Amino acid sequence: MSTITTKDGTLIYYKDWGSGQPIVFSHGWPLSADAWESQMFHLASNGYRCIAHDRRGHGRSSQPWNGNDMDTYADDLAELIEKLDLKNIVMIGHSTGGGEVARYIGRHGTKRVAKAVLMGAVPPIMMKTPANPGGLPIEVFDGFRAAYLADRSQFFLDVASGPFFNFNKPGAKVSQGMIQSWWLQGMMTGHKNAYDCIKAFSETDFTEDLRRMDVPTLILHGDADQIVPIADSALLSAKLAPKATLKIYAGGSHALGDTSRDQVNADLLEFIRS
Repeated sequence: MSTITTKDGTLIYYKDWGSGQPIVFSHGWPLSADAWESQMFHLASNGYRCIAHDRRGHGRSSQPWNGNDMDTYADDLAELIEKLDLKNIVMIGHSTGGGEVARYIGRHGTKRVAKAVLMGAVPPIMMKTPANPGGLPIEVFDGFRAAYLADRSQFFLDVASGPFFNFNKPGAKVSQGMIQSWWLQGMMTGHKNAYDCIKAFSETDFTEDLRRMDVPTLILHGDADQIVPIADSALLSAKLAPKATLKIYAGGSHALGDTSRDQVNADLLEFIRS
């Protein structure tokens, strides 16, 4: 396996496919680099080097008790980028991974970054606060935590079977394969790591990170996203990131990379080449 060891001793697994300009992918919760395989295959087949890591506590990376927060996630990613000496990168983040991309740029700048993509991403902040009155109340995330601790296997199955892919919508074409893949990736997470990450993705404020995204930034979001509602995420992020372009997928789910795969792959390739 391809791995690096971070300064606090955490083993981070990564995939490294193809050659050419590097594209670095950050996955959502509670998934792994496997969530990006369709995009990695497409872009690597079109002349790019595609790298995706398993966030600490996820997938094949080790499961440390501490460091399950956005600052550490971003610093882990920085260590990977520096150890591989990647330059002129396109960073692509989905959901929690979109927060990771924003926080990486907020903490480490864009000297190695050419472009960025936020897809179904959690910034600016998911939780309702005085400064973010349209956010989701903390009781929603407390409910996530309670369901997770009660029966995390069933909780993961319920999320994948319903709102993640919009399989709970009338007339949805349900894929048991997608559900099982999502559940399997979720069950590979460390128990505490995935629990802590709920706080990380819901309560972290990325407003200032977005303002520091001084590279061309493509924001992709489905207007039927049930996990990260578009009104309090992409529509706000597009106003904060200085060089943002927003593309809304009509009827699109949270899982655009799966449920709108061909369009996402085409849009990513066009953006990277532009």
